[in-house]
Amino acid sequence: MLAPLLPSFLLVALLVELTPGPNMGWLALLSASEGRRAGFAATAGIGLGLAIVAAASAFGLAQLAQQSPLLFNLLRYAGAGFLLWLAWEAWAGERDVSPSAIHKNGTAARHFRRGLIINLLNPKAALFFIAVLPVYIVPEGSVTLQTAQLSIAYVAIATLIHLGIVTLAGRAHGWLSSGPYAGLVRRGFAVLLAAIALWFLIDTFR
Repeated sequence: MLAPLLPSFLLVALLVELTPGPNMGWLALLSASEGRRAGFAATAGIGLGLAIVAAASAFGLAQLAQQSPLLFNLLRYAGAGFLLWLAWEAWAGERDVSPSAIHKNGTAARHFRRGLIINLLNPKAALFFIAVLPVYIVPEGSVTLQTAQLSIAYVAIATLIHLGIVTLAGRAHGWLSSGPYAGLVRRGFAVLLAAIALWFLIDTFR
C-alpha cells in the first residue's frame, strides 16, 4: 500500500532538491572541472549518505509515533515552518557552505567519500527527514511503512537530479548560479515552496 500523501511529498522533494544548495553547487563545479566520472562517484556517495540519514530518521520516527503522538504532531508543524525557512533562504539568495577545495585528479573513491561525509554531516538533510517528512505521514496508517516509502522516494529523486546535474555539468551550473535568470529561477522555487508550506500549515491546524 502506497503512502496516501506520496504524490504531494514527491512534489515538495523535487522542489527542495531543485533549489540551489551545497550538493548542487559542488557537483556542478566538480563535474565541470574533473569530468563526469568524478561527478558520478560523488553522486553515489551523496546517495548513500542520504540513505543512511533516512534510515536512522525512519527508525526514530516510528518509535516517536508510538511513544508520543503529541510530539510527533509538533514535528509536523515544525516541518511546515522549516519549508517556509527554506523558501526564505532561497528568496534571499543565501547558500550553504559548499566544500571549497576540489582536488584535481582525485580518485573516484575520494569523491565518493567526500559526497558521503558531506551528507552525513549536513544538518539540513537530517532536518528534512525529521521535521518535514512527518507532515506527509497519516498517523492512522503504518508509520514505518509510510516513512520507508517517503524516504526511498526522496533519495531516488535527489539521486536522479544529481545525475542530471553531473550530466549537464557546466551548463547547469551557469544557469542556476551565475546565469542571467539565476535569481528568477531561485525565487520561483521559493514562492512554490512557501505556497506549499502555508497550505500544509492551514491544513494541519484544522
